[in-house]
Parts: sequence; C-alpha cells; structure tokens
Amino acid sequence: MTDAEAGDEGPPGWEGPATSVNAAVGRTLRELRELKGITARDLAQRAGISAAMVSRIETGQVSPSLSVLEMIAGALEVPIAGLFRDTGSAVADFTLVRGGEGLRSRRILGDHEHEFVMLGFHRRRDLQFESVIVTIERNEAAAPPTYTGHGCVFIYILEGEAIYRYGNQEMRLGAGDSVCLDAEIRYGIQKVLSPTLRFLSVQAERR
Repeated sequence: MTDAEAGDEGPPGWEGPATSVNAAVGRTLRELRELKGITARDLAQRAGISAAMVSRIETGQVSPSLSVLEMIAGALEVPIAGLFRDTGSAVADFTLVRGGEGLRSRRILGDHEHEFVMLGFHRRRDLQFESVIVTIERNEAAAPPTYTGHGCVFIYILEGEAIYRYGNQEMRLGAGDSVCLDAEIRYGIQKVLSPTLRFLSVQAERR
C-alpha cells in the first residue's frame, strides 16, 4: 500500500478502523463502479491504487484518506462529495410549509407585477433547489419577461391560461398542464390569456 492509500492520520501504511461511514462510502463506491460497468481491478488501475485497497474500501474494512477518495472519484468521473451521499444523519435540513403559508413577496419585472410565495429553498454543497408559486395579472400592454439560467425548471399551471415560450417553441398551457425544461434555453410566459395566471415553479441546479 502506498502512502496515499493510508488514512489521514498515523504513519504510512496506517488504516483507520471501520465505521458506519466507511460502510456507507463503500456501498456507494461499489454502486458507482458497477454503474460504470468496470471491475475493481479496472478502477484500481485508473485511480493508481491497488485492487486490494478498492476491495477493502468497498467492504468498509478501512478508512481511506481523502487523497485516495479524490483519486477514486476522479477515476469514476464523479465529484468526491458523491461518495458520501449516504453518510448523512437520519435528520437533515428540511422545510415544512403548511397550506396557505409561505414567504410572500411582490416584484415588478418589466411592466408586470408578480406575486411570489416561496414554498421551499434548499442549498447544499452541490445542489440548489427552489420552489415558488407565482401569480401574474394579465397586462395587454407588454409581454412578461423571459429567462435563462442553469439546471432544470418544472412548471405546473394551477389556475388560468397562458402561452408559454421555450426557445423558438410556443405552447398553450392551462390548469393541470405542466412542462419540464432545460433552463439554459430561454423560457417563460409569452402571454397571459386569462385575467390571472397562477403556477408552481420548481428549479434545481448544480452549484
């Protein structure tokens, strides 16, 4: 075993004791490796470590150093945080919003006034998630603004009708209709057809 394969503490060759975190990392590593369709030996060669070390990590027998995990993550082409996805505690941050509640705000966007009700916002090291209910009153004088961004957007119409634009496409949406799209292509309400339009907007993007 190389110095890099040793744990973060202790002399070269030292390996930390097995823990529940090690077991969770090992399970995730094996799942990701099998998803890639490669053997433990193939992964070891790509990461520059021994096949025996890969096996011991996958079975939760050792506590690998961060440098080893970084090499493994690079070989799997995943962020190192992905190896720790199942190591969280049973209680994590969450947002509970009861019916009729939510953080309300009004914004003037172009010539349109939008009412926003924030239902949830969650941010972690690799992901940002936001869900809001948006209400727009019809304004014949001007079209609502359109947007570009990152990640994915999901729109669900709760009330009213509108022409929705996505890139060069236009679609008529009414209550109960939904659309899911890539936020890097321009999107948004092209025209409000009913006196009031109310919809749920959910956006998720990598940080």
